Amino acid sequence: MSSLVSIEQLDRVTIERLLRRAQSFLDHQREGKEEVKVNGTAVNLFFEPSTRTSLSFQLAAHKLGLKVLDFAVGNSSVTKGESLVDSLQTIDALGVDVAVIRHPDNWPGLLKGEVLNLSLVNAGSGIHEHPTQALLDALTIRQHHGGFSELKVAIIGDIYHSRVARSNALLLERLGAEVAFSGPEAFRKDDVARYPWIDFEQAIAESDVVIMLRIQHERHEHLFDTADYNKLFGLNHFRLQQMKKNAIILHPGPVNRDVELTDEVLRDPRCKVLQQVNNGVAVRMAVLEWCLQGGNNEQLVSA
Repeated sequence: MSSLVSIEQLDRVTIERLLRRAQSFLDHQREGKEEVKVNGTAVNLFFEPSTRTSLSFQLAAHKLGLKVLDFAVGNSSVTKGESLVDSLQTIDALGVDVAVIRHPDNWPGLLKGEVLNLSLVNAGSGIHEHPTQALLDALTIRQHHGGFSELKVAIIGDIYHSRVARSNALLLERLGAEVAFSGPEAFRKDDVARYPWIDFEQAIAESDVVIMLRIQHERHEHLFDTADYNKLFGLNHFRLQQMKKNAIILHPGPVNRDVELTDEVLRDPRCKVLQQVNNGVAVRMAVLEWCLQGGNNEQLVSA
């Protein structure tokens, strides 16, 4: 079995095959075809709240035929001081095949030197990585634009605290897109300095893909009044008029309404937020299958 903890570990060939496999799941669903089942047991360990990621991983596992175990952090031995390492060692000893983990810390770093038999999937590690979100965003972009070469992608907002920004920038660059960041100066971060930081109005007007990030109030002091943020750095009626006609708007969710996006923007056909959610199930099916088959990429292109 294999694990997916970082976009860094995926080359372009593997990314493309994962995207094709996810698209095949969507095509099969439209055609009413049954998927080939994968044997195994999965468990989700979510140490942070989640709606989209948690439910889509559960649904993906069920669609693949996996047995899904319930791990409610509040009812587990974590409340007694059990560490993540101890939890995973116990789950591994029980014979679970894959653990999907979301944690406020950079949890892969906490596991260095640990030997585990089960696969690990990163569903969010602090402000560091969110690989499957980047994959589902890439699938959404490809469905609309057909490819990535010479596409201009602007990632806008709370870059400092965003694992989505980091995973997306690396993956989309690897696929051939031109990636730039924008937003408030307070949200710049040195670890992503190799990507250009451009003026917000320029980002809106010139980009083929605009990825708006959630302002993560839980990770920092409130730096902006809601109305002020949308006026300065949010999408609204005025900025919709400045965008390219064929551009699309993405957001990892949950959306702070009238902060990053107004209701009008959410209703605009260029806004693909719900398409991202739908794609998330298929992408996570592809990732779980890939992990349980040991990273056997040939399986990813099977019809």
